[in-house]
Amino acid sequence: MERTFVEDLKIGKEVLLKGWIYEIRSLAKLSFILLRDKTGIVQCVIQGNLMKKVSELTLESAVEIKGKVKSANVKAEFARKDIEIDIGDIEIISKAEILPIHINEKTTTTELQNRIDYRFLDIRKPKVQAIFEVEASIMRAFREFMKKEGALEAVFPSIIGASSEGGTELYKLKYFEKNAYLSQSCQLYKQMLACSLEKVFALFTVWRAEKHNTSRHLNESRQMDYEQGFADEFVVMDVLGKCIQYIVKKVIEENKKELEVLGIKLNIPKIKYMTFEETNKLLKREKIHTEEEDLTPEGERKLEKLFPDTIIFVHDWPLKGKPFYIMPKKGKKGEEISCGFDAIYKGMEIASGGQRVHIPKLLEERLKAKKLNPKDFKSYIDSFRYGAPPHSGWAAGLERLTMIILGLENIREAVLFPRDRIRLSP
Repeated sequence: MERTFVEDLKIGKEVLLKGWIYEIRSLAKLSFILLRDKTGIVQCVIQGNLMKKVSELTLESAVEIKGKVKSANVKAEFARKDIEIDIGDIEIISKAEILPIHINEKTTTTELQNRIDYRFLDIRKPKVQAIFEVEASIMRAFREFMKKEGALEAVFPSIIGASSEGGTELYKLKYFEKNAYLSQSCQLYKQMLACSLEKVFALFTVWRAEKHNTSRHLNESRQMDYEQGFADEFVVMDVLGKCIQYIVKKVIEENKKELEVLGIKLNIPKIKYMTFEETNKLLKREKIHTEEEDLTPEGERKLEKLFPDTIIFVHDWPLKGKPFYIMPKKGKKGEEISCGFDAIYKGMEIASGGQRVHIPKLLEERLKAKKLNPKDFKSYIDSFRYGAPPHSGWAAGLERLTMIILGLENIREAVLFPRDRIRLSP
């Protein structure tokens, strides 16, 4: 008999199921088993001579069940409500020992750090699986959108010879006889390609050595990167807005079950543009603390309350707070500002970007202003000496976007195996 999955079960069919025991409830003359496979959970009824096998069963044991599908009114959480399995035979394939964490958390909640210690078990929970199903949809939708945009997916090196961001700390390593670093960004490489291929994108892993320990930062994360030639910052802001709208639309369409499990209702976001100066004036009127070169977390949260379900593009930032590769420009009052922007969604920054410096002499000046040595960036600077057009781009954090879309309290919930200041395993 061929294996049948939970989502494919039909009333009256004799079936073979394989999966894990999610819950056991024993009564006097029968027992209920909730069986979980990769497609869902189904209630199974065991009675008669088979009752003697119940004592051998443990939670999360891998089992094989033969039985018949019948109509039922099931009330168990996460399980199919319309059917149950009348068990004809049950066999233990691999018996689970006493679990180090709770998989069925009806009465006990396990701390996040303990859950991550046993992530290979934690991922068996329906709610945890739902998070990563949604995250997979986000990655898939990002790639689909970029393909429609006519962008080329590129693969970039993760080992670099000098800082790609300037301000952030680097993970240093020995590369044969030279010093090298784990990449903070694929920024410099995607610029080089955009000046030849016009539109490029990447799903890229980045490493940042800041000694923070917050609920919204990681030391290893994934970025969705985009770069476009012959474009200013407003062109790529438009691309980013449409990309996030496309991603949210796809999650709504493809992850109905997961959103229901997580209790999330999503709406496709609207788009709003504001200068940094306009944003700060608005926040001051709302009695929110502001800074000269950045938005505070409190300010970002206030923007969500003022403009719910909206991606807010805050542009024309002060030049001092932006990386060396962001193009400078003059503001309306003649002040020096930047062609940089941040995108704020659901009370948190999800992306930053801007127009890049494509003029070698200006790029050398900007590097020196950031106390970086132009000699360390020779190949990068030289790439703009041969007909490099104006170009712009952005990077959006994959885990950050997943966290925001699903309303997660900690970004580590959106990472299978997080890397932060204190964690190197599993």
